[in-house]
Amino acid sequence: MTLRTATVSDLADIMDLERTSFPTDAWSEPMMREELLSPHARYLVDVEAGRLLGYGGVRAVARAADADIQTITVAAPARGRGRGRTLLRALLEAARQRGAREVFLEVRADNPTASALYVSEGFLEIARRPRYYQPDDVDAVVMKLDLLAWVAGHGAQTQTGGVCS
Repeated sequence: MTLRTATVSDLADIMDLERTSFPTDAWSEPMMREELLSPHARYLVDVEAGRLLGYGGVRAVARAADADIQTITVAAPARGRGRGRTLLRALLEAARQRGAREVFLEVRADNPTASALYVSEGFLEIARRPRYYQPDDVDAVVMKLDLLAWVAGHGAQTQTGGVCS
């Protein structure tokens, strides 16, 4: 598994995985392009043998107290091998490096695998947004992580070991 910073040259592969993973509510290509180019975002791709197997992004304005995990996905055949956790931890480290103290995210209420990952890393449910994901009428579970506490417990394991710039 190799994580590296995503670039616009990854956009076509990211969008293929985006549309496969989120068929009813995928981000648009212009929206994803803006995210990849934003100075306030850090996107990573998981590439193996020349194939993009996952990606994730965090919006973390430098020196802001909070950050937001924007998206994480792993290709179905590559799931269950720790790739999502590795992406999440690398994104949390990126948020920490930019000065964030809290990290927020939203997850579909009908995605227990993702929810379990977030809970296992210390995220807590703080709210729900009814029928947020359309057209599926699925609630969004809003979660929050105390990043300083997470770093204290996980910091030695997350020193961007596999992430190249």
